[in-house]
Amino acid sequence: MKRFLTILLTTLALAGLLCVTASAASFDGPAAELAAIGMLKGSASEGFALDTAPTRTQAAIMLVRLFGAEEEAKAAYAAGELTCPFTDVDETAAPFAAWLADKGLISGTSASVFGGGDLCTGKAYTIFLLRALGYRDNVDFTSANAQEFAMSLGLLDTSLLTGEFLRDDLVALTYQALGMDLKGGGAYLLDSLVESGVVSAAAARPILDKIEAYRALSAAGADAARGLDAAVDAKMSMAVGLKGRESGETFEMAQKMDASVQGDIQMVLDKAPQMALDMTVTLNDGGEVQTERAEYWMKDGVTYVRSGGEAYQIPSGMGMDMEAFMALMEQSSGQTGPAMLPFIDSITTKASGENTVYILRLNDAFGQMMNGILGQVLDTMPAGLDMRMGLEAGAITYTVDPSGQLKNAAVNIAMKASMDAAEGADRVSLTFSADMVMTMDVKTMGPAVNIRFPDPSGFEKIIGGADGLTGISGTWIS
Repeated sequence: MKRFLTILLTTLALAGLLCVTASAASFDGPAAELAAIGMLKGSASEGFALDTAPTRTQAAIMLVRLFGAEEEAKAAYAAGELTCPFTDVDETAAPFAAWLADKGLISGTSASVFGGGDLCTGKAYTIFLLRALGYRDNVDFTSANAQEFAMSLGLLDTSLLTGEFLRDDLVALTYQALGMDLKGGGAYLLDSLVESGVVSAAAARPILDKIEAYRALSAAGADAARGLDAAVDAKMSMAVGLKGRESGETFEMAQKMDASVQGDIQMVLDKAPQMALDMTVTLNDGGEVQTERAEYWMKDGVTYVRSGGEAYQIPSGMGMDMEAFMALMEQSSGQTGPAMLPFIDSITTKASGENTVYILRLNDAFGQMMNGILGQVLDTMPAGLDMRMGLEAGAITYTVDPSGQLKNAAVNIAMKASMDAAEGADRVSLTFSADMVMTMDVKTMGPAVNIRFPDPSGFEKIIGGADGLTGISGTWIS
């Protein structure tokens, strides 16, 4: 039990550091904000239909709006100055398809067929957004590397881990794009749309204020996109329930306890991604106090774990899309891209002595996103274990020092988890709930961060046998 809680709590501490990731989320708030500035339209019967896959026609309409050309396209089409070359486009979509075709921004499945009813992929919509930002096909990016190029700019397709591109993801990507610099700099997309009079400044003010505050905060942590060395301190009030059957005997227990997780995290992200996590978990049930240390290292596609006298290594990519995961780590550590914007309900600032404090109020999508990353991490647990996680987060607070550098961050999280495990006739069920406050004090950011790795020969390789991960089951539940 103690070993399981140690691994669970350190995993939660790591996940709590990740401010951005991808999962099945619901971006109702951003959708409403996009509707307020005329970027998105729903219906009385279906609303925004965020759980449905977008069509190429829907994506094309959004692209014209991002160019600020909706009225121009409609007027030119009505005046006969534009004609639609596609026979499968209805009159509602024809002005949009005609304008895009005239500008060379889209092509059909043939000279006369647009394929507007076909589903739009995440890659295709990412390409649309890059064009709206001023980037050019086969000059700045290619179809093959479009999403990788977009990530390098901070634009993240939130469907990368789920594998299904929905209108929900279209909303998240569009919202991010509004906060991105146009090619060449000088303005970001929404600012340029307001400046040109395409979008009402009054209607856009809530989003503009959020973007401006987020850009200032991102600049404060920009060096962390290269490297981060920080001290982590988490305190939790927990309730644990355990019941099951072992060797023919049934057992059941319920316990409340306090826990703390303290240690350090290091990430190097400006070259081949590397990470080190050293955490000490202390459990206090009002009587006995138990302490255990757990260490993790990630390098060259391998994760090394040392805990409770055991040392083993597993492939980092098992059960996860590591390319997307590391892109999210870059975002969480302070990269100036806008990937977190769709998860933020509001940002407020206040002075605290000479420091500036930013308070990010998070929407419901954030909790769902965190559940997604925990699910990806916990997919590496042994066969025979079924883990379910529920997590909510209310706010993240960042403190920036007078020099404009990120000083610390704090996260408030409430979580619930359950686990079922079985081996033969033996079985165990665990329930877990906790309220957690976690702080991260930045020690170093940038290229000065250097991770020291242990000798890998001392870590047992536990992957490759017929039983998969069962070789470390004792590490999880003993």
